[in-house]
Amino acid sequence: MPDAVPGAVADEVPRTAAAALRWATSRLGAAGVPSPRVDAEALLAHALGVDRAEARRLAVLDRALPDGAGDRFAADVARRAAREPLQHLTGVAPFRHLELAVGPGVFVPRPETEQVAQVAIDEAARVVARKGTAVVVDLCTGSGAIALAVATEVPGARVHAVELDAAAHGWASRNVAAATGDRPDAVVHLLRGDARTALRELDGTVDVVVSNPPYVPPGAVPRDPEVADHDPAVALYGLGDDGLEVPRGVTAAAARLLRPGGLYVMEHAEVQAAAARAMVAGTTVGTTVGTTVGTAGFGPVSTRDDLTGRPRMVVARRSDRAPERPSPHPDVRPAAGRTVTD
Repeated sequence: MPDAVPGAVADEVPRTAAAALRWATSRLGAAGVPSPRVDAEALLAHALGVDRAEARRLAVLDRALPDGAGDRFAADVARRAAREPLQHLTGVAPFRHLELAVGPGVFVPRPETEQVAQVAIDEAARVVARKGTAVVVDLCTGSGAIALAVATEVPGARVHAVELDAAAHGWASRNVAAATGDRPDAVVHLLRGDARTALRELDGTVDVVVSNPPYVPPGAVPRDPEVADHDPAVALYGLGDDGLEVPRGVTAAAARLLRPGGLYVMEHAEVQAAAARAMVAGTTVGTTVGTTVGTAGFGPVSTRDDLTGRPRMVVARRSDRAPERPSPHPDVRPAAGRTVTD
């Protein structure tokens, strides 16, 4: 057996599609991978250069694998069993209708964030229906997932995406070029910059600000090895005792950018719902569950659930009041990246 297949022996390397899926599903399940059959199908499709439906068809027919495909597949299964992210092995991550290029150095977008994008998409569509165009800003865009979802799903939206981290910005640039290259109606202006200070020329004119910033508290190490060991730390940890130091800067930027009545939506951890509402409102949490009246630039502030039913985003509208200017935090690293945590 070639040395390129770590952790396997010669008689383990599968030679037919059906055997390949059985072998990989068993091995990935034993390694604790949450969805072993789905991942096995994705890896087989990747090794064969086909989609998952075709990989399943070949397995049903138990077709022989082409020369070299079995070894490539076994090597990828070994890496996945070591809990390397599936998306790093295939090079792509699905997000809504998009297929995004991802790899080391950028946060892999999660299905949970699709509902955050939905809130921004719905608001942008309402604004476009009313006045023909909408200005949307995605702060800490990472791979560009939310920005591209809005731009490609809402004709008339003009989206600005901000990312500071060089590696993540490179992935976002690649995805923007791929998604908008043949779509002149899908507009994303990608900027490498600090989310807290970028786009001052748009102050007071933006219809929607959306963000999935770093927000994991310092002591809350993600459980999944795929996240803890492979997602960049700058995309995970929000700094401060509560993990909301970076989100505070992003929220202040949102208050600056939004027009009166403009919508702000920001993802956060499930345990941060009350603290995130209080942060956006600029006051203590009131007695009404899930809603607080804001006094620092935002009107009523609410929490909404993600697709799994967990409280994972804060939503608020810009009020007519001018926001209080936050004191500078010179010890805080610039905001960059994206995250999700349990």
